[in-house]
Amino acid sequence: MNKRTTGPVRERETGQAQACPAVPFLYDSSMHVKKSLILFLGLIGAGFMASPGMAAPHDTSVHAPSQTAGEGPTSKFDQKAALAVSQGVIGKSLGDYTLTAADGRNLRMAEFRGKPLVISLIYTSCYHICPTTTQHLAKVVRTARAALGPESFSVLTIGFDTPKDTPPAMRQFALDQNVNIAHWEFLSTDAAAMAGLTRELGFIAYRAPHGFDHLIQATVVDAQGKIYRQVYGMNFNTPLLVEPLKELVFGAPTSSSLLSNLSSRIKLFCTVYDPSSDQYRFDYSIFIGFFIGLGSIGTVSFLLIREWRRNRRRKQA
Repeated sequence: MNKRTTGPVRERETGQAQACPAVPFLYDSSMHVKKSLILFLGLIGAGFMASPGMAAPHDTSVHAPSQTAGEGPTSKFDQKAALAVSQGVIGKSLGDYTLTAADGRNLRMAEFRGKPLVISLIYTSCYHICPTTTQHLAKVVRTARAALGPESFSVLTIGFDTPKDTPPAMRQFALDQNVNIAHWEFLSTDAAAMAGLTRELGFIAYRAPHGFDHLIQATVVDAQGKIYRQVYGMNFNTPLLVEPLKELVFGAPTSSSLLSNLSSRIKLFCTVYDPSSDQYRFDYSIFIGFFIGLGSIGTVSFLLIREWRRNRRRKQA
């Protein structure tokens, strides 16, 4: 398995990407047993209903960037401060900004509520890192859609260099990256809206001699418009984006039907990542393991109750 950097990458258009060391996503066969146990406990608790606040806090110690040596005097960018700002917006809601699609349609952020959303900020004059990031994001999005459903979430790529990132420029950027995926919009907006949106996304960018300095981040937003997770890096590991999307798609109750919510809970725990193929699959062994465990508990409970009743009869006799 190829190990990819998962830490936040500071972009500076000199052709080099500087990334901090990070712990790669590792797959362990023991996860099957753990998932079976978690599935059983999850299904019998809370009326099969998922809590919207189940996301674990982001581990900033893993993703905290190291200081860059030889920092130029003109750069105001501070990686640690930028990361703190980025993490600080998790749990906060996005405003209803007006955006312009590559074909000229006016869209509002509120239109994308109702299902999870991924937001990536780029600038179209970026010649290497933004294109590479977008191409990798497209690869991961295809993997996520295959596992979660073709209409399970939306994606927005927004140009933050407002004078240059016009609708025609965004359209050409999408064509250059060969991104033609349903429910993925390439958008522009004005400077005032961009200032508000970047502030709410926790995104800081400073002009540099050859572009911009900023963290490369993809922001995962829940169906209510609240920021759920930040994913960093140009070539991040696939589960770093798919897992929070899976939690949002399968973890939240979608109806009042007990059977529907039970089905979603099973999908949540049984849809697992296969590092050998870099894809997700439905693992029937977890599902079978759950019922074997349930049957074992039922059998043991029956034997204990039967023995207790026998002892009680003997004492009464």
